[in-house]
Amino acid sequence: MQTNFSPEALADPAMAASEAVIRKCVHCGFCTATCPTYVLLGDELDSPRGRIYLMKDMLENDREPTAEVVRHVDRCLSCLSCMTTCPSGVNYMHLVDHARAYIEQRYRRPWHERITRRLLALVLPHPKRFRLALKLARIVRPAIPLLRKFAALRPITEMLKLAPATVAHVPSDMPKAVPASRGRVVLMRGCAEPVLRPEIREATVRLLNRAGFDVVFAPGEACCGALTHHMGMESESLEAARRNVAAWHREIEEKQLDAIIVTTSGCGTTVKDYGFMLRGDADYAEKATRVSALAKDISEFLAEAGLPSGDGRGIRVAYHAPCSLQHGQKVTDAPSRLLKAAGFDVRTPAEAHLCCGSAGTYNILQPGIAAQLGERKNAQLARLEAQVIATGNIGCMMQIARGAAIPVVHTVELLDWASGGPVPEALVSQPKQGTTGTNCRLPSHLLAAEQREVK
Repeated sequence: MQTNFSPEALADPAMAASEAVIRKCVHCGFCTATCPTYVLLGDELDSPRGRIYLMKDMLENDREPTAEVVRHVDRCLSCLSCMTTCPSGVNYMHLVDHARAYIEQRYRRPWHERITRRLLALVLPHPKRFRLALKLARIVRPAIPLLRKFAALRPITEMLKLAPATVAHVPSDMPKAVPASRGRVVLMRGCAEPVLRPEIREATVRLLNRAGFDVVFAPGEACCGALTHHMGMESESLEAARRNVAAWHREIEEKQLDAIIVTTSGCGTTVKDYGFMLRGDADYAEKATRVSALAKDISEFLAEAGLPSGDGRGIRVAYHAPCSLQHGQKVTDAPSRLLKAAGFDVRTPAEAHLCCGSAGTYNILQPGIAAQLGERKNAQLARLEAQVIATGNIGCMMQIARGAAIPVVHTVELLDWASGGPVPEALVSQPKQGTTGTNCRLPSHLLAAEQREVK
């Protein structure tokens, strides 16, 4: 695509990087076939190609963002399916991230949008605040019918609907030492995952220990910055990146480190991009590149390191590939390959490339489109007639569980169970009153045996 950026504009490294991305686009339109919003809405401006035209015009001409441009950029899920499809290697992720930061700096949103976005940035990346917010949500939830009457409060309504009925107790995150170790890894604690599903961390530690790896947690580590990054809050996201790079680099210097393990694929995509995000920071650029190179999704790491033999009992598993894993990190077959090797009957849904609609805070900020995508994803998963759904991203888990009739678990929970760990809690817990989903349709003799083991 021909560009006409001024020399003054190209003096800005971010603008120069975006110009290089735009120039790679050849207008082929392959991206439209795999873009979730274009598939749903059929609007060219809600396709990657259409958004590239809008972003090019805005950035190239130094225009103030218009409401129309902001609306179409906001509707992008950052699922990155377009990057998998693109034959020209257009790095749409870096372009849309830059456009969002540009919009955040130069566009004044309506008051209710500003409040909602700031609230999300102040609460979700901080586990203690998030846990408190979930407890408060239980009190406010009865007011949902009233809140629904006000369009400006719809994101608040969606947050209340997404909040679980109970807040899990978070156990100590100090893992047990492994006498004979094959290596040493840092496990990223994350922010939302340990609050919503702390059992994922426990299963991951057991699994890594069983595979022969010491697991440590880095003091000073916090949210990866993905949430604020995708809302265009650049200073907050870069500060989060610097904090984590510093924390993990101390672990690298202290002792040999084989990997930085991430169990939430949305976080993993961002951590693997720290090298690019901090490329202009003289104090952090080299360290960030080193950290990004060590970052591994848990399934990616285990596929390389190997796992002890397991017995998945032939249980039918519908595997949902998170967009951030298959498109963002290009980790495609490792999770299903691990599950199959562990003895599970793994089934993949049609339209596996399409997003479920979670996309970080998307199901809060764009609830209408997110709901349609969630229904579409659940319909495809239901056709597989599986007994449990597995995925590798906490956002996908929460989104899919809203409409699924069977339990949704993290891939590591099944791998841990198959190789000697306890049955995943979701497989034995009856649904709470007022929530969707039913108990797993496991053979009764298997479920009974597993419940006895847990006790």
